[in-house]
Amino acid sequence: MSMKPVQIIATIGPVSKEQDIIQQMIQKGMSLARLNFSWGTHEEHRQFIVRIRQAASLLGVQVSIIQDLSGPRVQKETGHTYDESLAVLTDKDKHDLQVAKDSEVEYVAMSFVASADDIKCLREYLLAQGITAKIIAKIERKEALAKLSEIIASADGVMVARGDLGQVVPVEEVPFIKKAILKVAREQGKPSIVATGLLSSMTDSLEPSRADVSDITSAVLDGTSALMLSNETATGAHPVETVATMRKIADEALNHITQNNESRF
Repeated sequence: MSMKPVQIIATIGPVSKEQDIIQQMIQKGMSLARLNFSWGTHEEHRQFIVRIRQAASLLGVQVSIIQDLSGPRVQKETGHTYDESLAVLTDKDKHDLQVAKDSEVEYVAMSFVASADDIKCLREYLLAQGITAKIIAKIERKEALAKLSEIIASADGVMVARGDLGQVVPVEEVPFIKKAILKVAREQGKPSIVATGLLSSMTDSLEPSRADVSDITSAVLDGTSALMLSNETATGAHPVETVATMRKIADEALNHITQNNESRF
């Protein structure tokens, strides 16, 4: 029995913005590219998109692009949080979505989703603007956990944003919340993404930590559709090697499941 490979999403940033690096990451296993609109200008992101499209075309493959919206994000010296007084779909998001429209981005990730109404609001805005992108709901607020089923049902996919989740719930609960989110996504037939710090050990090193290897393997065993690299490929020292390492670990986890006739969940 063969299983569909786990997709690898790599965030494009200062260290991975050149077309040759993007092309190498695709060759090593990147199947989607994420653009983080909490940083950078529209001009920079448009350049990234052109280079991603060109690299994929040269290799004869399809690489979908995820535009990750900022939402009501508030940057602080020690990290970031969100402003509960703001709408989840902010004016900045609406401005940024012009890039999705002009460049025909395939996916839009909505940050700090609190309810299915937030997804509905974004979908109505996309339709009104003639934007065809599918919607990924990012689960990173505590109130969203009580409404998982409705949120995932209203979206086209879901992202387990473990970094922000770990700021609003005890960190020891995050692995179990991840499993619960993946379970709901699987039951509803929606694609899922596990994100944040999966290969943080490779930000500066060519070798992954054993903890990171176990973390990736756990996500695969729990049934995620995709694994996402953030700073590792946006600002880390070894973006190409990091993608290759994640591909190797994910494939080994799937091979183990197949060889041992184990369930992936």
